[in-house]
Amino acid sequence: SSPCRSAPTLCAEKPETTMGLRRSAGILAVLACGVAAASTYEVEFTVQLKRGETGRFAVEVFPEWAPLGAARFEELIAENFFAGCRFFRVVPGFVAQFGIHGKPDVAKRWRDAKIDDDPVKETNAPYTLTFATSGPNSRTTQLFVNLVDNKRLDGMGFAPFAKVVRGFDVVDAIFGGYGEKPDQGRIQDEGNTYLKKDFPKLSYVVKAAKLGDDDAEL
Repeated sequence: SSPCRSAPTLCAEKPETTMGLRRSAGILAVLACGVAAASTYEVEFTVQLKRGETGRFAVEVFPEWAPLGAARFEELIAENFFAGCRFFRVVPGFVAQFGIHGKPDVAKRWRDAKIDDDPVKETNAPYTLTFATSGPNSRTTQLFVNLVDNKRLDGMGFAPFAKVVRGFDVVDAIFGGYGEKPDQGRIQDEGNTYLKKDFPKLSYVVKAAKLGDDDAEL
């Protein structure tokens, strides 16, 4: 599907099959542990901003804001899903979106792994992290960082689950020169091969890892 800047929604990928949707066992396992699900934690992203320049930013995850979304995010972090993911849709004054895997076979495996919507408990304030959707109960792996106050998204069902707590300058430096030009359908089908060829300046995630109590701050 194509990005929807002009429409009152954000667009994630749409499934190409009519197979039954699966709820990830990993999410159910996380939700089964109420104590773990209620605990906040931090994830550090290392980002290749441009050739020869990397930076780091950290987000704090608040499971009580959006339990299902936070659980899916934790599952993706545990699988090192985001390594190599490009920030393929960066619209200054709106959002920085990422989360389509660079390998088409991996992206395909997650395409139907939809989770139900969470009630919106927090507003889409600047530097909050939220899942993109293609309609009700359609969240999979795509995320966006709100670059400004996008509270208008609250009423559309977009439920933030985390916020940036360090490295705001790194988020601001994510390359936005291509806007909405990268085609999500081609990213799904061709992965990073397509993006590296046609959009070589895109910033991308080098690593995203959960921080422990002994990890140094940025």
